[in-house]
Amino acid sequence: MADDLTVTRTLVIPAGELRERFSRSSGPGGQGVNTADSRVELSFDLAASPSVPDWLRTRMLGRLHNRLTGGVVTVVASEHRAQLQNRQAARERLARLLRDAAAAPPAVRRATKPTKGSQERRIAAKKQRSRTKQSRRPSSWD
Repeated sequence: MADDLTVTRTLVIPAGELRERFSRSSGPGGQGVNTADSRVELSFDLAASPSVPDWLRTRMLGRLHNRLTGGVVTVVASEHRAQLQNRQAARERLARLLRDAAAAPPAVRRATKPTKGSQERRIAAKKQRSRTKQSRRPSSWD
């Protein structure tokens, strides 16, 4: 339960559905970079996951379609020297990505008309501006 990935209060991805791959990182670490597999690739098969409800899976697949490879979403973390820190960073990144994809769509904006008072104020302001500009012009070329 401790290794499960909590995306939202209701959506928790079991650790068994996550795949981690480790490789050598190109980031900081000096000579240790050449020996330690600190880079982490964390993959989650969104299309085949039994822990994601069908209605939510459809929404998430639509929003992540450009990040998926065969229904699998993958994040990479290699910014830290330690593998453990990179594992944590990859899990946080995946959780944030899935949380954003699972978020409810924004409410549809209903078009509204300007009120009569706001229309009158707008026209009055335009007329005042016109009078100001008119007063700056020379009166005539006589």
